[in-house]
Amino acid sequence: MPKSSLPSLSLRIDLAPERRIGPGKIALLEQIDACGSIAAAGRALDMSYKRAWDLVDETNRICGQAAVERQTGGKNGGGAMLTPFGRSLVNRYRAIEKAAARAAQRQLAALSAEIASRPRKSKA
Repeated sequence: MPKSSLPSLSLRIDLAPERRIGPGKIALLEQIDACGSIAAAGRALDMSYKRAWDLVDETNRICGQAAVERQTGGKNGGGAMLTPFGRSLVNRYRAIEKAAARAAQRQLAALSAEIASRPRKSKA
């Protein structure tokens, strides 16, 4: 581990058993917002359209409301966009993530220092 690198925190929000929002779903929502398409967002994240669509469908279902709406027609054949709830979900997740990272920063730095100070076992 490079000396300047601290361990990082990854956040998953458990809404209920088997109902989770985590970094993957949030990254997909952000890409949909940027690309205007589920397919393009999936490609940007190196996932199939089916996988991206399944995650969008799961997010909409577990939240009980649409985070993403598909658009039909148009010059390029439609696309997708975040709903106001979808944007709120992304913003709240990122705010929670930042607050958790700030709260854990001291402990992560201590963990990093402790790991760095331990002698490495040699491979024989």
